[in-house]
Amino acid sequence: MTAPRLALLASPAIEAQAALAQLEREFGAHPPAEADVIVALGGDGFMLQTLHRHGALGRPVYGMKLGTVGFLMNQYRPGDDLLARIAAAEPAVLHPLEMRAQTESGASVESLAYNEVSLLRQTRQAAHIRIALNGEVRLDELICDGVMLATPAGSTAYNFSAHGPILPLGANVMALTPIAPFRPRRWRGAVLKAGTEVRFTVRDPLKRPVSATADSHEVRDVTEVLVRESRDRHVTLLFDPEHNLEERILIEQFTV
Repeated sequence: MTAPRLALLASPAIEAQAALAQLEREFGAHPPAEADVIVALGGDGFMLQTLHRHGALGRPVYGMKLGTVGFLMNQYRPGDDLLARIAAAEPAVLHPLEMRAQTESGASVESLAYNEVSLLRQTRQAAHIRIALNGEVRLDELICDGVMLATPAGSTAYNFSAHGPILPLGANVMALTPIAPFRPRRWRGAVLKAGTEVRFTVRDPLKRPVSATADSHEVRDVTEVLVRESRDRHVTLLFDPEHNLEERILIEQFTV
């Protein structure tokens, strides 16, 4: 059986670059478009960067943690048989969120998010945001620092720090979570079906400007943001069987 061709990518971190040099000596260097598997060396930020840059190629991605945070990564263990680990890895299929943002200037900006789409106030003025689900207004005015819609993979990141729920993979749901809500005081968010179309409308955008961010892509001065889960696009992450992504999400729910 022919060994898979690996595209080796690394963050600028010293440890990641050193590991990259070692692995290139062992496996050679293939561009992502010509590889069978993409190996990402770094933290979660670099993994997201890799997915945004190369996700359309349809190659599975095996990450190894050589950065600050590595929830989406496997442990880096020098000396292990990397090809054997990849062959035994379990796949996790992720569907990104599709964001379409309208700006005050009339521009329409589209982007993808594998973790979350978040709306945040741009000034000291609290944001006033209307929320509609599948065309029906569910919350006429949320007064807050912001609000986000998170995927299950992203539910343990910014969403969790904002007291949103941790979502299991495969549940076909998304987390709608307010960020420092002021009114209504008792609203703590919602868990939505994955097919739900969420429309955020910024009320009084001139006095209370709001930005929208899809993972790390920020759009400022938005007036309306439409978000839905993509069913056509997906990426496949590979995880070691003893610590796959589903298990990590489960562990997070019992971590105190």
